[in-house]
Amino acid sequence: MNKAPGILPRLASILKITLAVVFLIPLIFTVLVSFRPEAEPVTKGSIFFGSEITLINYQRALVIAPWSLHYLNSFLFVAGTLAVQLATVTCAAYAFARLRFFGRNLFLMIILLQLMIPSGVLLVQNFRMINILGLFDTRIALMMPYWGSAFGVLLLRQTFREIPIELDEAARIDGANLLQVIRHVYVSNAIPAYLAFALVSVSSHWNEFLWPFIITRSEEIRPLTVGLNKLIKTTDQGAFYGQLMAGTLIVVTPLVILFVLFQRQFVESFARSGIR
Repeated sequence: MNKAPGILPRLASILKITLAVVFLIPLIFTVLVSFRPEAEPVTKGSIFFGSEITLINYQRALVIAPWSLHYLNSFLFVAGTLAVQLATVTCAAYAFARLRFFGRNLFLMIILLQLMIPSGVLLVQNFRMINILGLFDTRIALMMPYWGSAFGVLLLRQTFREIPIELDEAARIDGANLLQVIRHVYVSNAIPAYLAFALVSVSSHWNEFLWPFIITRSEEIRPLTVGLNKLIKTTDQGAFYGQLMAGTLIVVTPLVILFVLFQRQFVESFARSGIR
């Protein structure tokens, strides 16, 4: 009878380790193939490694695209988008969490409907609007469709609602205006939620391909994901998978490092905000 409680945690640990390995398989496959000699057939060595470990795939990938420029473009893209998002989602989350106005629930429902609309559905409308504004092939055009975030509004609204209203009232009694209340009461107490939202925003926009590919033409503006498209070349024998895997690692490595550094804060922020 006493052995059952000890077995369940072990089974849970085994299950978690198994799932972790399953989710890591694509990354492991990418790393191994990137070190495999491109010219060797699969029958030589294993499907991952050939007769030797080589860096030739990385050397060839690095000369195909101006990666330093693409890195800069991706950084400006995600940083500029996140900066505007933090302002818009903070204001919207505070309004839906604390203010009382006509149609609040209806407006919130309309905003949250965005979570169920695939981004590809809005490509034509967004492209048309960018052309009307004369912003085609600009960095602002890259960022503009993402300046609002329904997910960010939902996350911060839940976090703001858990902050005691007494703190808000005390700040107002001390003479704080609305912006000071938002900054010192709500923002300062919602740092974990902001961190989680920042990680989600950066990872999603860092990996964004379709919109940057459509809205840009200049190499000076295109981000990493579009630059990675240059590695998709084919020959009579097939694609250069080794170079493609090497380029993929060049693109995703910053995200992997970022998540490893902040994974605990990422999980805790969602647990505190009540979002599952």
